[in-house]
Amino acid sequence: MPAESVPLQASDRPDLQHSSLEQAFADQRRAFAANPMPTAEQRLQWLKTLRTLLSNERQALIDAISSDFSHRSADETLLAELMPSLHNIHYACRHLKKWMKPSRRTVGLAFQPASAKVMYQPVGVVGVIVPWNYPLFLAIGPLVGALSAGNRVMLKLSESTPATGHVIKRLFATVFPQDLVSVVLGEAEVGMAFSRLPFDHLLFTGATSIGRHVMRAAAENLTPVTLELGGKSPAIIARDVPLKDAAERIAFGKTLNAGQTCVAPDYVLVPRDRVEGFVEAYRQAVSGFYPTLADNPDYTAIINPRQMARLDSYLADASDKGAKVISLFGQGQGRRMPFSLLLDVSDDMIVMQDEIFGPLLPVVPYDRIEEAFDYINQRPRPLALYYFGYDKAEQQRVLEQTHSGGACLNDTLLHVAQDDLPFGGIGASGMGHYHGHEGFLTFSKAKGVFIKQRFNAARLIYPPYGKAIQKLIYKLFIR
Repeated sequence: MPAESVPLQASDRPDLQHSSLEQAFADQRRAFAANPMPTAEQRLQWLKTLRTLLSNERQALIDAISSDFSHRSADETLLAELMPSLHNIHYACRHLKKWMKPSRRTVGLAFQPASAKVMYQPVGVVGVIVPWNYPLFLAIGPLVGALSAGNRVMLKLSESTPATGHVIKRLFATVFPQDLVSVVLGEAEVGMAFSRLPFDHLLFTGATSIGRHVMRAAAENLTPVTLELGGKSPAIIARDVPLKDAAERIAFGKTLNAGQTCVAPDYVLVPRDRVEGFVEAYRQAVSGFYPTLADNPDYTAIINPRQMARLDSYLADASDKGAKVISLFGQGQGRRMPFSLLLDVSDDMIVMQDEIFGPLLPVVPYDRIEEAFDYINQRPRPLALYYFGYDKAEQQRVLEQTHSGGACLNDTLLHVAQDDLPFGGIGASGMGHYHGHEGFLTFSKAKGVFIKQRFNAARLIYPPYGKAIQKLIYKLFIR
């Protein structure tokens, strides 16, 4: 069933949802107060339960996500949502006990005898606002981090993926009590009410414009936020890299989920004399992935008519302002939009101002690598940056002379799937990070603890001041 025709259930109606949000939050607060430091065994059981559920219900999840997109490649859901989610859980299970151990810290000589440590406590109730483009992976990732850290979690699923939201809500209710994991559905006004709850931490993944509203709402409660936004992630092609290598890897990053990926390459910086060669190499790579567009089960559709209209307007605006649009297919099929390259683009085109989030790829020529750096650095900092070239000195220059949330050398997207790497943006592309150990830390309070037993050497510095021992202490330790 297409996403637009999925009816709201009674439990998803805004009038009921608003009144139940506070109740769900209060229930989780009470449950956390009753068990403020879950054991490693409890947390591992939660994670293993989640892993078993995802494994057993994979087909229901694949079908629901495809329904919301009108068609979503089953393999893309397996590769980009289920597989990394299961790996994430497995990684957390392996390392959780180590993460939970307090870390010993040094106490200065002046404060001996004493010891110090950092203990990691759950923050409490965590809110997670999930986008529509990867509704499973971008729910499970924060959920794993929050549960690993011992928290209660409320998930707000996107109104653009109602079928997936219903399935996740139903499945989670079979294995988790509502005061541990609660799934919230509903339209945009429910999302804003959700962001106004006094969470102990709030993670939002979505558009930068919406992120500003979420952060503003959270500020009323001084709720710490992690914002995973987007932006225009560049790919740089070096002068000497084989174009086939670069084009194939960029094409994979751009065509996955029809470009509806927050870390998809948003534009490509190409040496001016290699632009024509890149266009041909990219065309061959895409046609190798998708020999045909019509009825191709591997080809994912644009999520809904509103996003389709947005992308069409980008193309029309670019064409009207002088861009050369190279469609890699003929006509589209329904919401299966043809992949296109855009040449001769300029900054006054919307496609070069806003994150594209679709199968359009502008090509920007450069003459010297320094020009590519300047082009990137003059714009808001992106969520990801991709460099294609095998010169290690230039690789290092790229990493040192540009800023981005994450980076890949000679690949795209796959840094997000590495469980031992933090994921997060910088500047306009977000703040904070999660995944793996960083996820555990994000949803924990690192509490510094200073420990002293019976003997109290600090008595030597108590008032009244001016004693000889105090003067000796100053002489020894203030220098």
